[in-house]
Amino acid sequence: MFSFSDADMFSRRCVWVNGPVIVGAGPSGLAVAAGLKQQGVPFVILERADCVASLWQKRTYDRLKLHLPKKFCQLPEYPFPDHYPEYPSKRQFIEYLESYAANFDISPQFNECVQSAKYDEACRLWRIRTVCRGGSEVEYICQWLVVATGENAEGVVPEIDGLKEFGGEVIHASDYKSGESFRGKKVLVVGCGNSGMEVSLDLCNYGAKPSMVVRSSVHVLPREVFGKSTFEVAIFLLKWLPLWLVDKVLLFLAWTVLGKTENYGLKRPSVGPFELKNTQGKTPVLDIGALERIRSGEIQVVPAIKKFSCGNVELVNGENLEIDAVVLATGYCSNVPYWLQESEFFSKNGFPKSPFPNAWKGKAGLYAVGFTRRGLSGVSADAVQISQDIAMIWKDDLKQKKQKVPNHRRCISTF
Repeated sequence: MFSFSDADMFSRRCVWVNGPVIVGAGPSGLAVAAGLKQQGVPFVILERADCVASLWQKRTYDRLKLHLPKKFCQLPEYPFPDHYPEYPSKRQFIEYLESYAANFDISPQFNECVQSAKYDEACRLWRIRTVCRGGSEVEYICQWLVVATGENAEGVVPEIDGLKEFGGEVIHASDYKSGESFRGKKVLVVGCGNSGMEVSLDLCNYGAKPSMVVRSSVHVLPREVFGKSTFEVAIFLLKWLPLWLVDKVLLFLAWTVLGKTENYGLKRPSVGPFELKNTQGKTPVLDIGALERIRSGEIQVVPAIKKFSCGNVELVNGENLEIDAVVLATGYCSNVPYWLQESEFFSKNGFPKSPFPNAWKGKAGLYAVGFTRRGLSGVSADAVQISQDIAMIWKDDLKQKKQKVPNHRRCISTF
């Protein structure tokens, strides 16, 4: 990598990268970087925060644990430590990722926020412009761009009538840490996915009084069935049975362990959990105790919101609730459309247009990792393919360039 001045933009430093630029230093970016490191391919990894895995470090609640067994969540070529529990905690997973970066000698460029990335047709290279924390600007020029900002880059805050007039505390789940500051308060949790369920459970544990908004149908499955991970059971069954039949088996097992969730205001979708995940990307809830609190009445399930007013929320069924605070467990979205100037590979929602398993590679040296809606196992699969593909092209290019340079001049090559 070497720098040179840009005649058109005197205030911007330009940097030529001999390998790819990776945007994002979460699990996705680290996994690609590790693969490239093993292949001897140089790269630059850009991260807007001041640490690796910033989503995990700064925007997750304290009680969070991996929902799946650790063997389904490890990154390529680096298993979890043997002493880690089956479901590592947030702190343990962060330590694992930091250890992963150190093991493969990955040093991201921290505090650099990508403002734009565009493919220059004239020179057939990518131009990525960033702003550093101090305000200085840098432009990276490279042959390959790896988008590793992931599915959950930004929290989704919906427009709800009257929310600005509510007057109480309103936070997104990404800013929620624990229920400590909500003791004794009436809290409305908007959303019934894994985050909504866990936040509601956490609030109960701290003596708060949560009401959880369930606007649509949701699949709730036990995290384990008879001592085995439900996900692991499903993966095993999928080797022998069609997906629709596996869904029926899972729902039967869920009914055996959890009972009929419709009795508690949690209506199941007509489509099975795995089919729904594959077709719409909607992840089933893996219950770790919230359903028991719903049964006992400690978590109140309520229908959709009509509007907010000062200290109050009106529901679509006409019921009014007095509340002190609101936690928006309303999900996350990709931020790719805000900075990537490309419309052929990525759609307007910030996800690749091609379905799995073809969502990892676009044209003109563009790659995407962590957009398969298949968790950390999907991240690992993408990362291996991307690093191998780039390494193959990079090595071929290097070989061709060396063949073109006379022996007495090879010492001045930038590679």
